[in-house]
Amino acid sequence: MSDPLSQPDLHGLDLHDLVGTTPTPTDLDGMADLVRGRRVLVTGAGGSIGSELCRQLVALAPREVIMLDRDETALQQVQVSVAGHGLLDTRDVVLADIRDAEAIDQVMRTRRPDVVFHAAALKHLPMLEQYPDEAWKSNVLGTRNVLAAAVAADVPTLVNVSTDKAANPTSVLGYTKRIAERLTAWTAAETGRRYVSVRFGNVLGSRGSMIPLFADLIRAGRPVTVTHPDATRYFMTIPEACHLVIQAAAIAEPGEVLVLDMGQPVRILDVATRMIDVLGGTSDIVFTGLRAGEKLHEELIGAGEVERRPVHPKISHASVPPLAPSELDATTDPRTAPIELAVAA
Repeated sequence: MSDPLSQPDLHGLDLHDLVGTTPTPTDLDGMADLVRGRRVLVTGAGGSIGSELCRQLVALAPREVIMLDRDETALQQVQVSVAGHGLLDTRDVVLADIRDAEAIDQVMRTRRPDVVFHAAALKHLPMLEQYPDEAWKSNVLGTRNVLAAAVAADVPTLVNVSTDKAANPTSVLGYTKRIAERLTAWTAAETGRRYVSVRFGNVLGSRGSMIPLFADLIRAGRPVTVTHPDATRYFMTIPEACHLVIQAAAIAEPGEVLVLDMGQPVRILDVATRMIDVLGGTSDIVFTGLRAGEKLHEELIGAGEVERRPVHPKISHASVPPLAPSELDATTDPRTAPIELAVAA
């Protein structure tokens, strides 16, 4: 269960009811085999996904969970939820920035994790359209740093947490996360190690996401802004997504992209309408139009990707063309290159 210290106030809201989904069954044995007795490091541990990963991983009897983030307050919050205190003077919390290659390399070499979950990223699509340099530094160069440090420290398994925006990308967020997938695939091919990516859509209730934003607007009696009346998105709760991320890591082959089954896409307008009704609000709904880089309907599988489900009914296996770090130049930089150059093989 997610700890309230690290989650928005969603009191009175049943997230499954809002989007018409049912909880996904999970394979606890397969997850435990990946983690039990091993040292696990989570980047972006203070975020919505990272913190929930930490809570679930601790329950699987690892030797150690190392929580890494550049946000000291977020680290304190996740430490409280995992360890029951926020003293910040223990080895389970590491204050470091994935943009700092030397610092990440030092952490990996010193702590020697067996499994790395790389969840650190910038994720707000319209913000990154305004500030593409920041997306490039975190999502591309930061991932490159984490991969290189993991290789240098002989980490056998690494999971790059990705997004549906990486499938047929149209935004800076999507471009940069696509390149992160390709860098991960290249590293796996070069080393033969189980370095994989896991791709999924929107998670319900994460900090700064649609559901808590709508809830705040409705409770304040302000209009709810929806980009387009027909816009749809895939949704899953944070605990379900994290369960499947761990399961995907347990069944992946080196270099694969594992795509989580998010069910049927849900119309955002329907979610807004239900929330106003459930919360007893009087908010109007205002349509603002799609923002730069935004899709009307998201996709989970990209063009040319073959979807297979040989192991788990909720997890598809796909592949992306590898991209060497040495090839990160103007032709792959989404700040300057058109989409066909930035994401092509």
